Formats: sequence, C-alpha cells, structure tokens
Amino acid sequence: MKNKKSLGQNWLEDRPSLETIADLAEDSLDKDVRLCVEIGPGLGTLTSSLLRRFEKVTAVEFDASLARNLPASFPGKPLTVVNQDILQFNFSSIKEPYVVAGNIPYYITTPIIEKLLRLPNPPENIVLLVQKEVAEKAAGLSGSSSFSLFIENFAVVTLGPLVPRALFTPPPKVDSRVLRLAPRKIPLASDRTLAFIHRAFASPRKKLSANLAAFTGLSKSAAEALLVSLGFSANARPADLSFKDYIALAETLEKD
Repeated sequence: MKNKKSLGQNWLEDRPSLETIADLAEDSLDKDVRLCVEIGPGLGTLTSSLLRRFEKVTAVEFDASLARNLPASFPGKPLTVVNQDILQFNFSSIKEPYVVAGNIPYYITTPIIEKLLRLPNPPENIVLLVQKEVAEKAAGLSGSSSFSLFIENFAVVTLGPLVPRALFTPPPKVDSRVLRLAPRKIPLASDRTLAFIHRAFASPRKKLSANLAAFTGLSKSAAEALLVSLGFSANARPADLSFKDYIALAETLEKD
C-alpha cells in the first residue's frame, strides 16, 4: 500500500527491530498487563509482534483505509482496530493496566508524549519509535531542555537501539531510535514548577540570568547573584541546570 506523506507514513518491516520494540513493551512489568495500545499500526508489522506477547491489542489508526484493512491480516486474533486520531482517543475508557507501543509520525511526537504522560490513568510502559534526535533530546543527552525536563518529571527515560532510515519503506530523511518511558506513580514536581521551567527556557541560548530577570522582575545582577548563591555559575545557560536544580531555584524564588 502506498504511503501517505502527509501522515508521516514510513513502513518498518525489519523483523529484529520490531521484535525489540515488542520485547521492550513487555519487559519489566510489575503488574499482570494483558492489553497493549498500539499507535499507528499501519500495515500491521509491529502488531503481529505485539499479538504474540499480549492477550489483547487495541490498534489506533488515523488512516481510514489502513484501519479498514488491518483486521483481515489477523483473522481470529484478539485485535481491536479504532479508526481515530490518537490525540482524540479516550484512554479513560481503559479500566485495566495497559502499555503503549508504536512507530509514531515524527510531526506529532511531542503532543503524543505529552498526552500519554498527563493521563489520569497512564500506561505502565511506553515504547515508541521516534526520530533519533527527538529520542536523544528526550533523554537529555545534549543537556537539559524544557522537553527533557517535562518528560523527566513524569517518567524514567531509557534509550533503546538505533533504527537506521534504510530499514524503512520508503526511507525517511532521518534515522530513528527507540524511546522507552516508564511513567512515575507521582510526578517529581508541580505544574507550577513545570511552568517556571518552561519560562526559564524562553530563550534557551541566552544566559539563564537574563531569562530569570525577564519574567521575575529581578534585575540582571540580582538574578546572577541568586544563581551564584545556589552554587551555579552566573553565566549558566538554561541547559546547564538539572531538574533538581530547577526545583531548588523555583523554591528559592517562591520564598523570596
């Protein structure tokens, strides 16, 4: 079936990569999880691996023609196909422990991750194949970002293997990487702290003191002095601080 570029469709048919994604989705689950929600099953290549590991698979597919054709590929299997945008899917209807897996379109990676991590009934495990740079940014490999700190607040991040672009049909312009998120039972910080972090990264290439001065009302020198008092460099950039550092900074500002 011809892919639709507008939907970011690139078919992964490399069986070892698909088996790895399915293995990670099943791995280290404390509860008896029988259900996997698959995002964007496409032609069903990952679906087949998931059906061998989970008693039930609910596949959410936005493309109507793919959603219509997928059940015929798995006759008699415990597969439910939902023709819907995953961002509109009602996860609150799920009343049992579940995991999420999928090879997701690059252009909606961030909204999907944000939705999954903010669910009142989050998955036990999330395993996604995403753009390599996005996976590594989520893990904070090149320093902190508003995105990586948001994810760290809600989940423990693990990077899986690289999946080269040549393994896709048609090949995308970038490589992919498996990203695994284990949602925390309790987030590390409040939404207020997350909002503070987001504002601190308003201009990520500027000094953090300049960003703090811009939204706290502090003078630049006072912002620099505050950073130094907490053990940070006056020249620190937003990416230089860890999540714990931002919590300490936010708490200090609230006291003042």
